[in-house]
Amino acid sequence: MHLYGGTVAELARHIDDEAFIAAAERRFTEAFGHAPGPQEVQSWRRSWPALVKVLQAAGLGELYVLLEYCLPATGERVDALLLGTDASGRLCVVAIELKQWTHVQLSPLRPGMVRTGERVVQHPARQVGGYVHYLQQWVARDDYPLTVRGTVVLHDAPAHLVADLRAQAIRGPAATHPVLGRDDLTAHPTPEALAERLGCAGLKPCSRADVERFLTIRHRPSPALLERAGEVISGRDAFTLVGDQDLARQEILHAVEAARARGIKSIVAVTGGPGTGKTVIACRLLGDLCRQPDGNPRLLSPSGTLTRQLRRTVGDSFRGLITTFLNNVPAGITHDSVVLLDEAHRARTYPDHQHSAFPATLGKLLGQAAVTVVFLDERQTVRPTEGLTLQQLRQHAQHRGFSFAHIDLTSQFRCNGSRAYQQWIDQLFEPAGTVPTWQGTDYDLALAANPEQLDHWVTEHSRSGVTARITAGFCWPWDSPPTPPLLPEVTITWEGPNGPRTWARPWNSRTDTQHADHPDVPARPYWATDTGGHEQVGCIYTAQGMEYAYNAVIIGEDLVRRGDQWVAQPEESHDSPLRDLSPQRYLQYALNTYRVLATRGTRGTRLYSTDAITQNYLQTLIHPQDL
Repeated sequence: MHLYGGTVAELARHIDDEAFIAAAERRFTEAFGHAPGPQEVQSWRRSWPALVKVLQAAGLGELYVLLEYCLPATGERVDALLLGTDASGRLCVVAIELKQWTHVQLSPLRPGMVRTGERVVQHPARQVGGYVHYLQQWVARDDYPLTVRGTVVLHDAPAHLVADLRAQAIRGPAATHPVLGRDDLTAHPTPEALAERLGCAGLKPCSRADVERFLTIRHRPSPALLERAGEVISGRDAFTLVGDQDLARQEILHAVEAARARGIKSIVAVTGGPGTGKTVIACRLLGDLCRQPDGNPRLLSPSGTLTRQLRRTVGDSFRGLITTFLNNVPAGITHDSVVLLDEAHRARTYPDHQHSAFPATLGKLLGQAAVTVVFLDERQTVRPTEGLTLQQLRQHAQHRGFSFAHIDLTSQFRCNGSRAYQQWIDQLFEPAGTVPTWQGTDYDLALAANPEQLDHWVTEHSRSGVTARITAGFCWPWDSPPTPPLLPEVTITWEGPNGPRTWARPWNSRTDTQHADHPDVPARPYWATDTGGHEQVGCIYTAQGMEYAYNAVIIGEDLVRRGDQWVAQPEESHDSPLRDLSPQRYLQYALNTYRVLATRGTRGTRLYSTDAITQNYLQTLIHPQDL
């Protein structure tokens, strides 16, 4: 997908026409389902004419140009691609990253990042290097040789800024991609010299057939990329399997091979509660599948937080293999693909789970791949726009004529391996009924008397070098600005021995990137793992899929205990998609939410309820925390 395609000379005839920008806006909206932001449109107005002027000055008017070219497997967009043929007659693609920068802040401590305004972004040479790597690994292949180059065009940047950016990119792959500023973008001494600076030396116009083939070629990972990914994943300690996890992995691989041998589309459902190893098994399976001949695997998750954590673990070079699954099926999934769908219970079911026979996007994914391995825990569905059951999968397979297999994971590897704790938590968050007193000795569970106790417990563990986090139900406003300092919105007042006391902490950051001036405030995807996360409160959308050693959970007043049953109070929620639900419907989402939050800790958990009656009830079940 792209917003414009044509020769540079053709583009030059339209680029100053406001109707051209309006047409680009319409095409963007049609392609992505939402309108481009005003800042993006303004960047088009400033950068596209500047690029056209430079390309014409370099004598490149007959080369083919694509504006806002989408890399389907990653969802990223290249500002501009130039297509031509090199001296050997091979198609050559030049990825161009455009910036309007006139000043940025650089730090030797973070050479791959720069700060512009309030944002911290990738160094542009690294950014364009990622595009080059993608085109080399997902498009070029033995039967389609392709030369790929990359260039950064900073058309407003003064010489000193360009020199600083070049110095920062002097090492590593980014050094191979030229960074050009305002003074570099003139035709002196010759147009040929400018073309060489742009990485376009010797390029000739390509045929329309070459363009058409490039636009229609199927994007899929190269064998070399898959082999490296398999080696990296196999070598990561984070993905080491223990006991029954490895047995489950082998059973799943056997089911996948059996499905392939039958030659019909197949679903393998893998069910298991929190801590049974669904994610680590999925990652190891991805490594196994990457090392098989003619593989075309993907690891998908509806959780952007989990996706980013996994990419950081295995390396960003493999980001097309591990991606977020929301409203569209990722590109490149074909009849030979094996797809691993982790956290499938969070798959989108728009408009509403109650009104749809089967989630449309998920159904398209299942119909496109050869085998889909679906990792599922029905009791982790926390919104009405999510949700999937084992029975739905089975019925869908029968209806579509797919083969179906089910593997249930039972061994517990989180919560210190305590099945007693997992079973007790499952009982605690049933809608009604008697809950036994906690008698377990293999997991550190206690009740905190107040939030200050929770805070002290988490802080002490963090100081000793282990991860500890506080989470809470979504019962407080979340209006902090996107950049720190964050507002202390989670505020709890209780009656202390000397009168009322108040404790307050901010929610975790709302943004996906860390602010340069606040290194103690992790970006949202890394709240569970990075330094400083213990000083903010995480919610279900930040914590789900994550784990940490010590886990403090604040049960808000959206879920209270009355007699032998839980009572939902959706009016106490600040989660707008949920607060308008009826109490009966809200109840299961609230129970699922707190069950998930209570199972994040690998070594210990502390519970605390802001509702006095519920806190008294918990005191009958759990020993109080030692002071």
